Amino acid sequence: MSLIDRADVVIIGAGAAGTGAARHLSGSGLNTVLLEALPRAGGRSWTRTMGGTTVDLGCGWLHSGDRNPWTRIAGELGFVVDRRQSAWQVQFRDLGFSPSERAEANDAFERWNDRVANDPPATDIAADALDLAGEWTAYLQALSGFISGDELERISCRDYAAYDQASTDNNWRVPAGYGTLVSAAMPADVPVHLSTSVKSIELDGSRIVLRTPSGTLRARAVIVTASTNVIAGDAIRWPSALDAWRDAARRLPLGSNEKLFLEIVGSSPFEDESHLLGNPRDASTGSYYIRPFGQPVIECFLGGAGARVVAEHGTDVGFVRAIDQLATLFGNDIRRNLRPLIASDWTRTPSIGGAYSHALPGQADARSVLAQPYDNRLFFAGEATHRTDFSTAHGAFQSGVRAANEAMAALAD
Repeated sequence: MSLIDRADVVIIGAGAAGTGAARHLSGSGLNTVLLEALPRAGGRSWTRTMGGTTVDLGCGWLHSGDRNPWTRIAGELGFVVDRRQSAWQVQFRDLGFSPSERAEANDAFERWNDRVANDPPATDIAADALDLAGEWTAYLQALSGFISGDELERISCRDYAAYDQASTDNNWRVPAGYGTLVSAAMPADVPVHLSTSVKSIELDGSRIVLRTPSGTLRARAVIVTASTNVIAGDAIRWPSALDAWRDAARRLPLGSNEKLFLEIVGSSPFEDESHLLGNPRDASTGSYYIRPFGQPVIECFLGGAGARVVAEHGTDVGFVRAIDQLATLFGNDIRRNLRPLIASDWTRTPSIGGAYSHALPGQADARSVLAQPYDNRLFFAGEATHRTDFSTAHGAFQSGVRAANEAMAALAD
């Protein structure tokens, strides 16, 4: 598909936010084009199928599923939604984490969570709400890695509390894959140009000029759904008029999260839909979801320090660490039942650069700054622009709809 030279609206990024914007602009009568740097749609939602096994390398859960717009879209498109409760709160056979230890650790988390929400420290630093002599600090740091992708020292209490208070406990799944759902939701009447990265954005009178390796495109309005690390970085040449938006993006960096999938072979002690925390006293531990939907795989979810090990030293090191943790819990015999299958690499994906955003201490208001339009011509969307549902595909989708509304209103004027 060749790139046209003019459009009413150009959307940058074919992830959940770009899909939301495209769906809202579909049928509007506005000539809309979507540009995506990756050779696929979906952004940080990516489903892979290998030998009959389906895994999500990015988002995999319909968080707050009871109010998540992707739940409705899944029904409209004929996707099955699995509403069973997750096994996250269960430690399979109490291996390495006894019931009494779990009760103590969870109590420490609840005390910290209450302080963050109701009596936050003046510094707005989440680590400052910890018990100074707390036994479970490493456990709370591990949870921070899973939830926010970074250590508590770099997390805003206000930002964290906004998400926590808005979320529900209904976390559901799409057996066909969240990434499959997001890709299938792209409207047919919005042309998507894959492997088309934007190299520069220029303001030229009433038009915005986008330069790509495939040609130059002039638009009346542009919706930017790029990640905060891309907005703050140098992959795209930005006009100086957007310095305030880029500064806001720097205050909302992407955390570190990666997924490693181990294939289960032969007879093993692994049971369907079970879960383990590798080592609750290790801030870099993996969280292991075993045989999701009965498939012969173990999903190792890494956050913060654990994910940075993979980013810095490679997935081979990550697989070794994961197998070692599982062998400590199940015994060395299980090593013969596990072999590396596939892993994500979000940190080193140039057009993304990490997992999902978190506000640095004192910087929660940066989300509102980043969400503001520039001159009613440039509009910003993406999970980082949502005040409460950041770090989720539904927050990204909602932000895309919001930006599309803003663009339509501006062009109508």
